[in-house]
Amino acid sequence: MGLLDIFTGGSGPEKALKLKPKVTQKYGDPATRQKAIQQLGEMKVPEAVSVLLSRFTLTVDPLTTDADEKEHTFELVKSFGKDVAVPPILEFLRTSEQAASWALRLLGELTSEEETITACVSALQHLSAHYTRNPEKKVVLLHHVAGSQDPRIPPTVVPFLEDMSDDVKIAALKALGVFKYEPAREPMLKLLTADETARRVQTSVLSALAEGGFSVEGYREKVEPLLVEPYALGKDQRIQRRA
Repeated sequence: MGLLDIFTGGSGPEKALKLKPKVTQKYGDPATRQKAIQQLGEMKVPEAVSVLLSRFTLTVDPLTTDADEKEHTFELVKSFGKDVAVPPILEFLRTSEQAASWALRLLGELTSEEETITACVSALQHLSAHYTRNPEKKVVLLHHVAGSQDPRIPPTVVPFLEDMSDDVKIAALKALGVFKYEPAREPMLKLLTADETARRVQTSVLSALAEGGFSVEGYREKVEPLLVEPYALGKDQRIQRRA
């Protein structure tokens, strides 16, 4: 630590980390939090990005102030540039259960779509191997990869068909729908025909099976009673969506 550091409260990384309690201060004078955010924005070190990202994990009153602060924080993080900002964002996306949508929005501004999908796949793989109580992050990530044709997505998403949350299952089914990924057929049919599967999940399975063009071979007797409009079973044992 240099002489200047003694008077300024430490080196850049140390000072950034010391500001975290102020950035995440939910109550009290908002000016304290806002000043800390601005100070971090001027530091240009990765640790400052990490602390700024923590602002996205809490909501303060009034909501207009909260929205303004988060947008300002977003712009500050963007200003760090790809080389400095992206590594802490990726770490935040991997480890934080909150604010995944903000991390993805930042990655969308700072990286290519392929790089953002890579980050999503990595985060989903991490989530499938580690228990998390909050399903929101899974849903956000699954929604982000939905519609992408990246071949890494189907094998990453299939395990989420067994998630405890119906919202996660539905998001996984939507992400899988565009792929004709044969290994997903059996898990989808098992989910559709399980006694405990909710009706809205069953409807999403029917949609995914129809979109994927999968046969219900081996499950026909169980599937037929579960068919609802606009879905029907064709002669080739494939789910069809009536026009």
